[in-house]
Amino acid sequence: MSAANAELVAQLLRLIEVRLLDPLEILVDGDPAIDSLRSVVEDRARSWAATMVGGDEQAAYGVIVRAISTLYPGDGPFNPPLDWWRTPLGQIVARRVGHPTAESVSYAVAGAMLGITRQGVHDLAARGKLARHPEGGVLSCAVRDRLLREGTRRA
Repeated sequence: MSAANAELVAQLLRLIEVRLLDPLEILVDGDPAIDSLRSVVEDRARSWAATMVGGDEQAAYGVIVRAISTLYPGDGPFNPPLDWWRTPLGQIVARRVGHPTAESVSYAVAGAMLGITRQGVHDLAARGKLARHPEGGVLSCAVRDRLLREGTRRA
């Protein structure tokens, strides 16, 4: 397993522990059945990370959307803080899906997804290297496509 995959697995496990398993353990008053769930989740997290990173587009999209909707529930649209896009999960979501719930993103979000400044996004958009959205910001899919192209050039 690559270091990037190991970091993604570790982030998934931390999120699942904090958001799902720990509260469930409190609700069931420490029932030992939770321990077996932890083992299942550990195995599954490796599988999910492998699919997110190396699975076909449809499989990766499915795992990512399930993970986001389960780990970040809410009544409003998914709107993580800018720093989230720099995490292992944020980076794989940006590369494989773009923004999972938005057709366009602000220059600040696009910059976080790309690992550059807001001004860098503005410059890319002004030079026609990143498609603008007619209602403002840039297209989420354009950010994803740029990340995919950059990944291909680095490989």
